[in-house]
Amino acid sequence: MRLTVYLAGEIHSTWREEIKKKSLALNLPVDFVGPMEDHERSDNIGEEILGEQPNAVFKDAAASSFNNLRTGVLMQKADLVIALFGEQYKQWNTAMDTSSALAVGKPVILIRPEKLHHPLKELSRKANATVETVDQAIKALAYIFD
Repeated sequence: MRLTVYLAGEIHSTWREEIKKKSLALNLPVDFVGPMEDHERSDNIGEEILGEQPNAVFKDAAASSFNNLRTGVLMQKADLVIALFGEQYKQWNTAMDTSSALAVGKPVILIRPEKLHHPLKELSRKANATVETVDQAIKALAYIFD
């Protein structure tokens, strides 16, 4: 059995590479997908496809349409979602992706530090598993294959 795992969360740190590296070290049969990690491309994809937009609001709306398309297709194909809520960046997209996954019945492993327990308590209770570290998420993922 091979799983596709959608990695939801901020795109500014290397947490995805850590998950991929640790999964590979354990020989877990998984493929990873996720949001566009090239922030500039993500912000400009609307104009790349549709052409120059009249202002920043239209530029963001155009980019959001294509980013949501990409996320929707990849998440639908995923067997599982791992969502990381970090402390450094605003987590609006992580919350949206996690909620979307749960709404369509995707299993979710939520990673959040203890410090974020209170603001994420409802989302955490809906997730299939909540952990505090990437290492714990890897252990949860590996347990599927035991």
